[in-house]
Amino acid sequence: MPLLVGGVIVAVLGLLGLLVWWQSFVVLLKGALPIMLLLGGGLAMYVGYDDIQEQLREDKKKQDEKLDRAREELEQIRAKAERYREELERLKDESCKSRENNS
Repeated sequence: MPLLVGGVIVAVLGLLGLLVWWQSFVVLLKGALPIMLLLGGGLAMYVGYDDIQEQLREDKKKQDEKLDRAREELEQIRAKAERYREELERLKDESCKSRENNS
């Protein structure tokens, strides 16, 4: 209850002060507005720059993951090609041996 009464008293004093010193309040507001705009704009630029940097990091990470997957696929293809080449060599040798035996 005392907190409620104190709040009402302070609100009434604030309203009276605003009415009495209205011109001073407007001058203060006029002076503070450009500073608030500058600070707000600076904060927005910083957040935007940080967001762009984060997107670039994510894009680089995705590209690195794609590159790793491509390298893995390339290694698998190379291994298959090597197996096919070995199989081809084996079949050639078998073919040559069978021709020699038939002759």
